[in-house]
Amino acid sequence: MTQQPPKSTFSACPHDCPSTCALDVHFDADGKVKRVNGAKDNAYTAGVVCAKVARYAERLYHPDRLLKPMRRTGPKGEGRFEEISWDSALDLIGEKFLEAERAFGAQSVWPYHYAGTMGLVQRDSIHRLRHTKGYSRQFDTFCTNMAWTGYVAGTGKLAGPDPREMAVSDQIVIWGTNAVATQVNVMTHAISARKTRGARIIVVDVYRTETMKQADIGLIVKPGTDAALACGIMHVLFRDGFADRDYLERYTDCPAELEAHLETRTPEWAAKITGLDARQIEEAATLIGSVKKTYFRLGYGFTRSRNGVVGMHAASSIAAVTGAWQYEGGGAFHNNGAIYQLNKEMIEATSLKDTTVRALDQSLVGRILTGDEAALLGGPQVKAMLIQNTNPVSVAPEQELVKKGFAREDLFTVVHEQFMTETAAMADIVLPATMFLEHDDIYKGGGHQYIILGPKAVEPPVGPKENMFVINEIAKRVDGASHHGYDMGARDQIDWMLRESGYGTLADLEMSKWIDLQPDFETAHYLTGFGHSDGRFHFRPNWGASPSPNRPDSGAVFGAWQSMPELPDQWDSIELADGQHPFRLVTAPARSFLNSTFNETRSSRAKEGRPEVWLRPDDAARFGIEDGARVTMGNRRGAVTLHARLVETVARGTVISEGVWPNDAFDDGRGINTLTGADPVAPYGGAAFHDTAVWVRAS
Repeated sequence: MTQQPPKSTFSACPHDCPSTCALDVHFDADGKVKRVNGAKDNAYTAGVVCAKVARYAERLYHPDRLLKPMRRTGPKGEGRFEEISWDSALDLIGEKFLEAERAFGAQSVWPYHYAGTMGLVQRDSIHRLRHTKGYSRQFDTFCTNMAWTGYVAGTGKLAGPDPREMAVSDQIVIWGTNAVATQVNVMTHAISARKTRGARIIVVDVYRTETMKQADIGLIVKPGTDAALACGIMHVLFRDGFADRDYLERYTDCPAELEAHLETRTPEWAAKITGLDARQIEEAATLIGSVKKTYFRLGYGFTRSRNGVVGMHAASSIAAVTGAWQYEGGGAFHNNGAIYQLNKEMIEATSLKDTTVRALDQSLVGRILTGDEAALLGGPQVKAMLIQNTNPVSVAPEQELVKKGFAREDLFTVVHEQFMTETAAMADIVLPATMFLEHDDIYKGGGHQYIILGPKAVEPPVGPKENMFVINEIAKRVDGASHHGYDMGARDQIDWMLRESGYGTLADLEMSKWIDLQPDFETAHYLTGFGHSDGRFHFRPNWGASPSPNRPDSGAVFGAWQSMPELPDQWDSIELADGQHPFRLVTAPARSFLNSTFNETRSSRAKEGRPEVWLRPDDAARFGIEDGARVTMGNRRGAVTLHARLVETVARGTVISEGVWPNDAFDDGRGINTLTGADPVAPYGGAAFHDTAVWVRAS
């Protein structure tokens, strides 16, 4: 008898989202994926998944998927390729990597990656090649530096209250994240609290997002002014008797100094900076002070600014002033990265990591590839690259420099991809990649507390190969890449990591599907002490020596950290508007895209429409811009052409452009990151994607 295909299986979403949803995958009678749902039996996912992942079959069976290895035949960027065999492609890659190493040293080869998959095996095996060969390392600066550094500056540890506690909170403050678009399960638990407990939802953001539309109170602030709002709120908390002085004395470092410092940070002071009315700040502060079980869900968006570290630290400090950490459904949560403690030796060859090898800043890829000596950290030019899980020609800042760098004829570039992205079009060799349902992997949730298995569910089409296959095959073709991890398949890697980390076996995980690693209440709420050596929450961080998961191991610091405020305060290090650049641009995420992923699917593009810039009618009128008009937006880095949408729901002087659209969706072929800067921000680097001064003119 012919065996019938299964009706469903379990998996995990691989995409760059703190929710890392547990999934139920359903098949049709032919064994093809039909639909994807959130797993109902996972307490965090709770049966909910974002619309774009629910439509994943459209992406999996997309007619434009890459299926064969290809070699460039024309000038870089023209997109002319010919099919070649996998062996021919891999042999050429090995030859070119060895050629670069012999002529310029191993550090002239730069494996470049990011979070197109969050799978620990398929994403991070690239480090095994990096470490065993001594290739240039990568300093990850696209996303997390400012957020993690700002949060840990206070707590001493990247962990916090169980995010499922939002469902038992009396008030949820969603600060600097459009959760409806970027981490939908936050809304699941917040809305549950509203329905069952009458909980209030307060949202802080720079425009009226879909999340703010569901809020009871929405606070629209000017970009880069979150610390001013936080200080205004804390002023009221101290002034009106809402500060928990017993908690402050037992658990924080300098409450009296903070109170004295905040005496002049009145709601009126904060209103002038943020664009809010002082009465709005008073109201929000009173609600936060009077509702002890207030849960602060702190996002990434408001930290992607030159003062983002300070903004995160100030916002997280509010929960320490009120003592909200003491209560179930209270405290401040950003990410649970510190709870996992995984042994990734076989995946990454961590024992062979050499910290004397330079770690090139991924955000500075344009400067690096165009020969900027400072960005190259005193080492050789990059002569060869392997790129997995990212699309820098679209998503990296300073896009004009990035394009110029990738156009170098002396740069040998390999791109392992699922679609012909802008970066793949600039490559010498393009390799087709599997999608998450076509290979085995394992995931951890930054926004929750689960390790989740993502087993292979369907066979890939003929041609695409998983990431670790490419890594292992290149290792066979270059000298000196020796490590036991190369001899293991993905399932072996997962089993070894689980065993060595004390989390059982792969067989155990296949039965349970996920492992809940949430610490006990006292630990998660820091009632046994915060992560600093003194056990206290720090209102006074030691900037430049503060702990951070993303602190460079070389000991280097970035930006003017010496001028960072000693206590929570507004820090005007942002790219300020001026007469030539009257607007401040935020490049916010779109609901139907995830960075440059999903912008190739027809349904996502149809829902998003076209590249637009949103601005207030009164701001538009000053420059003769009408609703729907074709406009040019620019600054000293370049210019882009898109269309105007007039809305009342942004702060004056602020413009919003949602989504990383393909470059060719813009009339002039230049994507939105033409305008964003790459200069590293204080104290440990990071790109300020949401901190850009621009002009906007009718075309």
